[in-house]
Amino acid sequence: MRLKLDLHDIFNKGVSIDKALNDIMDEAERKRAKTIEIIPGKGSGQLKKRVLRFLNRKDVKARYHRVEKDSKNFGRLFVHFKH
Repeated sequence: MRLKLDLHDIFNKGVSIDKALNDIMDEAERKRAKTIEIIPGKGSGQLKKRVLRFLNRKDVKARYHRVEKDSKNFGRLFVHFKH
């Protein structure tokens, strides 16, 4: 199972971004999803950096296995889980 989170609609709402990321992580754990596809978009790269900073937080990092940057699409990340 793969979950998808598109951040285009809330790109400039900091609190909403963190809430959306926390919600999708919770959902992945609840549904035992193997992967989350996060789409910050290409833009200036600031949103992608924000997502990566969120994923690098110690409390969040303990929840997933690894992060993969899509080599074919700069505006997409994959978060992989081992349940």
